[in-house]
Amino acid sequence: MKTILALRHVAFEDLGSFGPLLAERGYAIRSVEAGYDDLAALDPLADALWVVLGGPIGVYEQDAYPFLRDELRLLRARLEAGRPTLGICLGCQLIAQALGGRVYPGHGKEIGWKPLTLTEAGYRSPLAVFAEGIPVLHWHGDTFDLPEGATLLASSDQYPHQAFSWGNHALALQFHMETTGRGLERWFIGHASEIAATPGLSVPVLRAATATHAALAEAKGRQFLAAWLERVGL
Repeated sequence: MKTILALRHVAFEDLGSFGPLLAERGYAIRSVEAGYDDLAALDPLADALWVVLGGPIGVYEQDAYPFLRDELRLLRARLEAGRPTLGICLGCQLIAQALGGRVYPGHGKEIGWKPLTLTEAGYRSPLAVFAEGIPVLHWHGDTFDLPEGATLLASSDQYPHQAFSWGNHALALQFHMETTGRGLERWFIGHASEIAATPGLSVPVLRAATATHAALAEAKGRQFLAAWLERVGL
């Protein structure tokens, strides 16, 4: 059976709404826990698709989290081989660094629901489903330099680099479109300290915005993923 590898950094930042769609398309999903499972045992070319998910650590924290070096090594091998790879948030930043871009702390937290600004290439990409100002969930404090040879697809009013493609097989998204309204209740617990430390942010504020935006964003996220899978031949 065709397999999808979901590389997770915290258990509650999972495939979300992407999981059922991938299962519907006949893929078996296996999850690997970075920092716990043996990454050295992974074959970077073995799976039809890798989805590298988010987490509350920085790519530059490799002394504290040595497994990040293994992730970067595996991602370099997979990307160089032209294997389909999707990175979300931390996964986006890992792809950026694996391709030679620099990842570093940004000038403030970007947490909450707001729209993207697409580039011309973004309008021609599967991200075009978000072209009507439909908000997506942002949840990060780090940013990155665009790798050489990458194509910028989207920006926000706070950070210019929000999504990029690399060739026809790799896509990196700084924001989240895999989340569900119900699933975010786990985020509100797991990221409680970060929420409390961010001025102007609270769980009630996030919950109210989620109630307004999550259902449409989830539907558009599934449209996006289906279109991208077709584009990469999956």
